[in-house]
Amino acid sequence: MSRRSGILEFAVLGLLRESPMHGYELRKRLNSSLGVFRAFSYGSLYPCLKTLVAQGWLTEETAPAPQDGPAVPLAGRRAKIVYRLTAEGKEHFEELLAQTGPEAWEDEHFGVRFAFFGQTSRDVRVRVLEGRRSRLEERLDKMRTSLARTRERLDDYTLELQRHGMESVEREVRWLTELIESERAGRDERPSGNAGSAETGGLPRDRDSTRPDPSDDTAN
Repeated sequence: MSRRSGILEFAVLGLLRESPMHGYELRKRLNSSLGVFRAFSYGSLYPCLKTLVAQGWLTEETAPAPQDGPAVPLAGRRAKIVYRLTAEGKEHFEELLAQTGPEAWEDEHFGVRFAFFGQTSRDVRVRVLEGRRSRLEERLDKMRTSLARTRERLDDYTLELQRHGMESVEREVRWLTELIESERAGRDERPSGNAGSAETGGLPRDRDSTRPDPSDDTAN
């Protein structure tokens, strides 16, 4: 399995952990909530869904027709398939959530992991954040070394571009440090309606073990 397909599978399982969905709705969520997936097409999503079904992590259900719709599907119109996470799929996703290795620190994968921090335990969040910060600090050191060696040979615009790149990495390192400090201080209690808000400076709360499993809800 390629790294990119692995990220897609992780995101699909995570979204379906929240609620069952049909393919079109799932693709919209991938694009709107996880902008990193804007390049994915139905040609990528549906093979992924079929693979997850074959592995026993998802089930396929035919969505019921709307009450005000025709009793019999119109000719040529395909019934919508709703994808639901199985108990095995939930267990597999939770195993993926617990992983904190280098892959979780990479640019694209980190963004997806962060999007599901609300379903991740605090200790795992801290390890992922610390790993990401360490990775960026290494990158920043290399950038500074490279710039020091090539500064005299660069024109003003190329030099400005390199400085801009360094500043972007520096900003993310500061942001990660703030998140790590917040996690360690336990400042993650706030109204759920503000989840992920940069204005509050808070972090997603740990998942309440007493909360009903969203995978048991009916599809939207």
